[in-house]
Amino acid sequence: MHNTAREKWIGYGLVIFTLSVWASFILISRLAGKSALTPWDTTALRFGTATLVLLPYIVLKMDIRQFFNWRYVVVAILGGLGYAMLAYVGFSLAPAAHGAIFLHGFLPFWTALMGWLIVQEHMTRDRWLGLSCIAFGIGAMGFIEMQNPHSHFGWGDVMFAGASASWAAYTALLKRWQMPPVPATIGVAVISAVMFLPIYALFLPSGLSQVSWQVIALQAGFQGVLVVIIAMLTFIAAVQRLGAFTVGSFLALAPMLAATLAVPVLDEPLTLGLMLGLLGMVTGALQPWRVFKTKR
Repeated sequence: MHNTAREKWIGYGLVIFTLSVWASFILISRLAGKSALTPWDTTALRFGTATLVLLPYIVLKMDIRQFFNWRYVVVAILGGLGYAMLAYVGFSLAPAAHGAIFLHGFLPFWTALMGWLIVQEHMTRDRWLGLSCIAFGIGAMGFIEMQNPHSHFGWGDVMFAGASASWAAYTALLKRWQMPPVPATIGVAVISAVMFLPIYALFLPSGLSQVSWQVIALQAGFQGVLVVIIAMLTFIAAVQRLGAFTVGSFLALAPMLAATLAVPVLDEPLTLGLMLGLLGMVTGALQPWRVFKTKR
């Protein structure tokens, strides 16, 4: 097989793996939220496990002094603790489908806003069209869901929107400060652990003693290794082989996949309102009209 074609197929394999992890993040985090684990337990398992796994690489290969830069602290607060804690609180209060929509659906809005405020990026026609599709989907979802007495919006959805804003600010600052992705990923994990774990151990409630070791192992392995380390590396490698637009198009399907799987896995309903919200969000994120424009 030609080397270029081989690299392309490797890229598709990497992006499918990353998509699976991103979709599973919504389901696994909701499982943690429905268990006796507190959001603080899940946050501690995420960054504590990641730091333990990364420690040999940090000691042997990296200059740890770079993490004393105040910029690493800022991105750790936004892309690490801020995103994780808000998202996990949201998953303890709201269904997985709400997380799929409000965590990922609001991201293009926050990304556009943070890009304008922090990086001075201008809005293009494609972005306006994409945001219009997302706004229509979320608006239709809100209208239909409010007619259903068994469905409601609450603080969990607010937490998801806040987590989405925190992640958008993090990515905008990475771009403005030109921070390389691998050191930034490692710095976020390590600094988050150093800042959070002492506070968690001394002051925050824990439900670790109320769950089995299998539950703890699942959350530690998935959140701390798969999400923080492996999925980030496969994402970077996929972008290098396929380009940001192709990878982004694939990963925009993660919320739809997660919300669909939540029906059999978590026994959560997929209502008409949620389906409209997901459809609008995926259409706005994928921007299918760009494919035809590129072909022309």
